[in-house]
Amino acid sequence: MKIGTYLNGVEKRLFVQDGDTAIDLLQAEDRADFVDMISFIRGGDASKSAAEKILAARPPNACKPIEEIKLAEPLPPSTVLCAGSNYHAHNAEKASSPLSGREPEFFLKTSDCVIGPHAPILYDERLSQKLDCETELAIVIGRPGRFIAVEDALDHVFGYTISNDVTARDRQVRMTDDGIVFYELGRGKAFDAALPLGPVIATTAEIADPQKLSLFTEINGEPRQSASTSDMIWTCAELIHFFSINFTLRPGMVILTGTPAGTAWSVDAELGGKWQPTEGLVPASRYCLPGDTVTSAIKGIGVLENPVIQYQDNLNSP
Repeated sequence: MKIGTYLNGVEKRLFVQDGDTAIDLLQAEDRADFVDMISFIRGGDASKSAAEKILAARPPNACKPIEEIKLAEPLPPSTVLCAGSNYHAHNAEKASSPLSGREPEFFLKTSDCVIGPHAPILYDERLSQKLDCETELAIVIGRPGRFIAVEDALDHVFGYTISNDVTARDRQVRMTDDGIVFYELGRGKAFDAALPLGPVIATTAEIADPQKLSLFTEINGEPRQSASTSDMIWTCAELIHFFSINFTLRPGMVILTGTPAGTAWSVDAELGGKWQPTEGLVPASRYCLPGDTVTSAIKGIGVLENPVIQYQDNLNSP
C-alpha cells in the first residue's frame, strides 16, 4: 500500500494510491485514525486493514485523479535522524573526515526543514552559495523501541519514502591548515526547506527488501545519481539499531539513510571533491541555483520533484 497526504483547501487529508487514483480515506470512512499520518501509523494493523478494504472497494465518492490534487509532505516527523557517509561510492568521491566509513555520521534535521512534492527549495546566498542535493531512502518508524536488535529492526518500520537531503556544502565542509577535514553538520544540513519528502510512503508490504532498491537523481533532466541501496555501508536494520541506542524510536520518526555518489560536491576540488566517471551519469557543472528542478526517484516508491527558487525575505519587511 502507498499512502500520502494532500491539500484539500487548507486542510491536509490522507489518501491511498491506486495507480493514477488517490482515494481519500476520511471521505471513504470517518475514523479517528484517518485524520492524519501520525494517527494512522499509531493505529497499526487495524488502520492498515481498514485502508486496504477501502483500496479494494474504490468508493467513487472518495476517488480523485492524482494529477488533480496538490500533494503535501507525507507526514510531519517529530524527529529526523540522519546517517551521513553511508555509501561506499559516495565516500570515494569526496573529502573524508577521520570517521567517514567507520561509523554512521549522526546528525539531525527538524520538522521545520520538511517540504512536500513540488514545494520550493530555497536558495539564499547569505546562507550558502554551494547548495547541493542528495536523494536518499527514508525510513518511517511504525513501532516504538529502544536498544532494538538488528534482527528485529525491520519489524519496527511502517514504511519508506523518498527524501532529498539538501546541503549547504560551504557550511558543512571545513578543512584545517594541516589538511584535516571535519564537518559542521548542524549549519550545513538543517535550514529552511532542507528536506523535501514524498511523494508517498510505501508500506513494508510494498518493499520486500530495502537493500535492493534502485535510486536516481536528475537535475534539469541530467542524470546525476544512479545506484542501489545495496551499496550502503550500514543497512536500514543496522541504522535502526544504531539510532535506537540514543533514542526511543517512536511512530512517525524518520531516519535518512545516506546518499550514493553523484553529488555536486564530487566536482568541487576546493572542498576535496574527487569525481569518479560513471557510465550514463553527467558530472555537475555547478551547485544548484534558482531555476533548477531536482528530481529524486526510488523504484517501488515514486518520484519526488522540487524546484529551486530565490529566497524572498518577507518576514523582516515592515
